[in-house]
Amino acid sequence: MEDRPVLVLSRKVGEKVVIGDNITITVQRVAGGRVSLAIEAPRDVRILRGELDVFENPQSPAMAGLGQGHAERRYPMIQDHANL
Repeated sequence: MEDRPVLVLSRKVGEKVVIGDNITITVQRVAGGRVSLAIEAPRDVRILRGELDVFENPQSPAMAGLGQGHAERRYPMIQDHANL
């Protein structure tokens, strides 16, 4: 895995992060250890939760060190996500 710079931000409910000219992420709610985000982006921009990336890219960093079939065992409800 290559090293890339990482930007870490702190945001409060209602505050936004703007990416480029056409993507806006707004913090909707913070409760306990969960954060709800609203993402505004063009329809052609693919947005995928990190844990689902393992289905799209088995070589992703999320799968590093995990055995084959790990994602299917951990997320059985989305094994056949392509047909949703």
